[in-house]
Amino acid sequence: MISKRILFNTLFVLSLSATAARGETLLESGDWQAIKEMENGKPVCVMSAEPQKSVGKYTKRGTVLVIVSHRPHEKRIGEVGFQAGYTFKEQSEPTATIDGKTTFKLFTQDGHAWALDAQADKALVSAMRAGGELVVKGVSTRGTLTTDTYSLKGFTAAWKAINTACDVK
Repeated sequence: MISKRILFNTLFVLSLSATAARGETLLESGDWQAIKEMENGKPVCVMSAEPQKSVGKYTKRGTVLVIVSHRPHEKRIGEVGFQAGYTFKEQSEPTATIDGKTTFKLFTQDGHAWALDAQADKALVSAMRAGGELVVKGVSTRGTLTTDTYSLKGFTAAWKAINTACDVK
């Protein structure tokens, strides 16, 4: 299951910027954007945000995002992923922490990290809906520790927008 999920999410994240360009913007609320796209006649709904603050001793870093997606035709609802802007150190375990209280371990492939499974996705989304701040910590292949802080302002509105657009109950 995890390797299939890694492949899917890697391809999905790589296409995210193209999706934003062609997709229908559903909502921009707080720090979150929600979009809907049709792929082969099937809806894909995505919400994303950039960090408000990124800390680390790096000289160059790519795009950094948190992404939550629905692919109802594949029964993939509320998948949470992170794009780090660098390649993660092998066998590292980045974390996502909500309001300094609830921490989730993530798994990685290259420059992406995800919640461990569908149950973890559900718990992470629930915590994000109730929270005010998300902090993601990771380590690059060069050993650089990064800390990305995201505002959760607008998260619930974006969540509701993608649920409505993709007919998720």
